[in-house]
Amino acid sequence: MNSITMSMNVDTLILQALREDVTSEDITTNAIMKGYQSGSVQLICKEDGIIAGLPVFERVFQLVDSKTEVTFFFNDGDHVHKGEVVAEIYGDIRSLLTSERTALNYLQRMSGIATYTRQTADLLKGTGIRLLDTRKTTPNMRVFEKYAVKVGGGYNHRYNLSDGILLKDNHIAAAGGIRQAVELAKEYASFVRKIEVEVENMDMVKEAVEAGADIIMLDNMSIDQMKEAVQYIQGRALTECSGNVTKENIAALASTGVDYISSGALTHSSKILDLSLKNLKAV
Repeated sequence: MNSITMSMNVDTLILQALREDVTSEDITTNAIMKGYQSGSVQLICKEDGIIAGLPVFERVFQLVDSKTEVTFFFNDGDHVHKGEVVAEIYGDIRSLLTSERTALNYLQRMSGIATYTRQTADLLKGTGIRLLDTRKTTPNMRVFEKYAVKVGGGYNHRYNLSDGILLKDNHIAAAGGIRQAVELAKEYASFVRKIEVEVENMDMVKEAVEAGADIIMLDNMSIDQMKEAVQYIQGRALTECSGNVTKENIAALASTGVDYISSGALTHSSKILDLSLKNLKAV
């Protein structure tokens, strides 16, 4: 979340979110606040977890009012505990009230993803296996959600369809088979692009290896099937397992010896981390 990423990608999305919440005015705040009044409010953690998205949280307030100042007592990736003050925000009380919900929506969502990712990644410690996210993200939230995965200790898979070649079942069917699909991909793409093939059984594994796939994704295969596949591949391609990966089954999946485990649950099933803005006062 550096300044270039913010200005080129994030600001536009935040402004869209703010416009969704304030179509013409914040009628409640305008009804009770007739003019400028400086004040402060505290960001309070209401449950234990991993904090993620503090730069985005701050940016929401600053886009509403550039004079708003935020003091953080933690950094992204830190473990926070129930009752701790994560930050204090200073500025025009009108701006603080208008910005509150949008800023919290981002921070709670991103912190929830980081927390779930950390819990899941911890289960892979010592295995050398990397935990990956997927493209199963909330529309217009991908930059935030994938950032949160990294903060939580996971790694990013493809960011979008331009980011890499992944031949799934429908691509393979459209091309007429794995060999044909890989050949067409190699002809079309630059040599610096890796080609990943999704497979569902040992016959497909063997065809993907013979076709020269760089990465083979073992999709929704049984533990025994994946172990057999990894043994057959023997390092001739990187291996990734995918399909309904959760905290509950990831240890068993790790026993297969794959290089990567990808989980859509990191972004589509993480609950928010409960955070709140409290103790508003005039200063």
